[in-house]
Formats: sequence, C-alpha cells, structure tokens
Amino acid sequence: MNTPPQTTKTPMMLKPKSLHSKNLHKHGYDFVTLIDSDPRLATHVQKNVYGNLSIDFTDPLAVKALNAALLKHHYHISDWDIPAGALCPPIPSRADYIHYIAELLGCTESAINQPNIKLLDIGTGANGIYPLLACQIYGWQCVGTDINPQSLQNVASIIAHNPTLKGQLTLRLQLNQHQMFTGIIQAGEQFDVSVCNPPFHASAEDAVKSSQRKLSNLARHRGEQTTLQISKPTAQALNFGGLDAELWCNGGERLFLKKMIKESQLFANQCRWFTSLVSKIDNIQPSKKLLRKLGATDIREIDMAQGHKITRVLAWTFV
Repeated sequence: MNTPPQTTKTPMMLKPKSLHSKNLHKHGYDFVTLIDSDPRLATHVQKNVYGNLSIDFTDPLAVKALNAALLKHHYHISDWDIPAGALCPPIPSRADYIHYIAELLGCTESAINQPNIKLLDIGTGANGIYPLLACQIYGWQCVGTDINPQSLQNVASIIAHNPTLKGQLTLRLQLNQHQMFTGIIQAGEQFDVSVCNPPFHASAEDAVKSSQRKLSNLARHRGEQTTLQISKPTAQALNFGGLDAELWCNGGERLFLKKMIKESQLFANQCRWFTSLVSKIDNIQPSKKLLRKLGATDIREIDMAQGHKITRVLAWTFV
C-alpha cells in the first residue's frame, strides 16, 4: 500500500502574529535613517494624523521611493527602479517569503551566505524583488524568469548598477506564456526551490476593483472618506501598480496554480521544492488535492502575517 503524502504544519507553520523574526522590518520604518540613505524619499515623507513620520501609501511614487530607500539601506541595492505602471512590491512581505523559504530549505542561523543554494523565480517582473533579496540576504544563486522582455531588461539594468549581483543573478525569457518551467529549466540543471507570486485576478476589471477596496481601506484607517471611482482599468488606477501579466490571467490564481502544479511534476527530479504565494485561501484545498493526486511526497502550508493581513505560501515536493 502506498503511503499517503505528508501534509505537515510544523511550529514554523503556525499562524504568525507579525513578520518573521529575521525580518529587518518587523519594527517598522525608520524614516530619518532611510532619508539619510536615499534623500529622494524626503519629498514623500510627512507626519500622519498620529504625529508619526509616514508616506501616502496610495501614492505609487511614494511607495516606489520607499522601496528604493529600503533596498539601498538594508540590502545594499542601489538605483532600484521600475517602469511606470509596473508592480511595486511591499518589501517587508517579500523578505518574509524568502526567510520562510530559507527555513523550508533547512538554512541555519549561521548559514547566511550559501552560494550553493539555487533559487528559480517564476514571473520575476520588472522589480525582480525575490531574487534580489535572496541574493543579498542569503547569498543564493538565482534565476529570474518572465514572459515580458521589457521587465527583464529593467532587472538587467538593476544588476548592471550593482556589480556584486553579476554572475549571481541571471535572467531567462519564457517564450511560451502557457509554460512556466518548460523552456527555462535546462537538461541536467538542478534547483533547490522555485518561488512565484502568481497573478491574483481573473481579469483587469477584477484587479481594479481590488485596488479600489485597498484604497478605501487605507483611507478608512486614516479617518478619511474616499469616493474613488474608476471606470476603466489603468496602471495608474492601481496603488501598487502592476502590468497585465503581473496582476491577472485567464482563470485567475486557481487555474494558474493548477497549471503550475501539473507542470512541476515534469521537473520533479530537477527541483527539490516548488512554492507559490496563494492570496485566496479558497485556492489552497483544491491545490492540495491535485498535489496528492499527482504523488507529491510532502505538502506544506506556510502562513505569513503583515499587520492584519495573512498570506499563505504553498510548498510541495515530489522527492
């Protein structure tokens, strides 16, 4: 009789109340220090209703300036920038993903420089945030992929401005938008882990509606009223930006995960762990059911917290 695949929820998988213990941002932002590192942030910083320094998180330019300062001060990445309309990721939650992946791989407290670890980022986007953080925090070797050549060109520009990343972070263009690993993972190549931030939405309209809700929530927390109405989807309508392929795909997140899981089985012997963010909790159980059907030997659900928001990482292996 075949042993059923293991679905574990170890102590590291317990619902956290805050950012990962290794996360440099768990105590908030020191805006004075960040401005010292990158003076361009100063024009976006002002006191909020509580008298504390902050930025307008509904302003894409302010969020981008904050990210550039965070990456320069904490991770020694200079001249980080993204094109207008590209997805501008929240650095603390992206760093959390990398820290939890390090635990998944068994990285120890002292193992902060591990060039023997190889990470594959599916859909790295114009920001390249996951491989950039993995390179700088843990010293891993990383490969970033995308179907958009302009996105990869932007990440290549970031690498060019940061010589220490050359040879450590490489980029590959996915020529088939219906494939994720095929055409990317080469014959005989081995990866320790793949990461992915899949498109959340099933359409551009859904993406805009989600952004409207975020903006309304941000305004409510500031004690303001918002009457934002967006009649058609535009990059400017999204408070954290996002190009089409970064935010939505036909079938939404559930179908994307289904395709990724099925294709991952083809590379079971070339990648030790496959992982993906899952924004909608309703997509977890269908994904686990498919993984068990395909013979995954270990399936893990990792919960991450940033404030009141809980995000999940689904991890699986066939090894």
